[in-house]
Amino acid sequence: MNESLDVVLRLVRAQAALVRRFDARLGGLHGVSLSDFTLLLRLGQAPGGRMRRVDLAEVLGLTASGVTRGLAPLERIGLVTREPDARDARVAYASLTGTGRRRLREMLATAEETATDVLAVPAWGKEDVAVFSDLLSRLGGTGPSGR
Repeated sequence: MNESLDVVLRLVRAQAALVRRFDARLGGLHGVSLSDFTLLLRLGQAPGGRMRRVDLAEVLGLTASGVTRGLAPLERIGLVTREPDARDARVAYASLTGTGRRRLREMLATAEETATDVLAVPAWGKEDVAVFSDLLSRLGGTGPSGR
């Protein structure tokens, strides 16, 4: 196996391990998955806490139907609501509810704590984290803000 393939496969395994770790923490404390949290975080960063579903799909790298499937359970538990566009009936917005905003703040604290644990000193220095972030960006990995 060549070195490039080995690195990519290691990255895939590391990503799976991170998802499991975040799912366990977020699920255990807040009843949501990392995928749910990511969706809520994007909505929370949007102006007014709402986005068109098609735009949400694009920033998350999902299909429109994938976003609809992801939003359905969040709507059922009252974290997100669907808002029609007053000018165009074909357009629907996903919007955080007041409960969704409060719960997102709690989830964010858990996610930040988990990320800090994952990249903890002494195994990871500040410079290591900065270099790793740069390398992930080169692969197309963007953070919650789209950077």
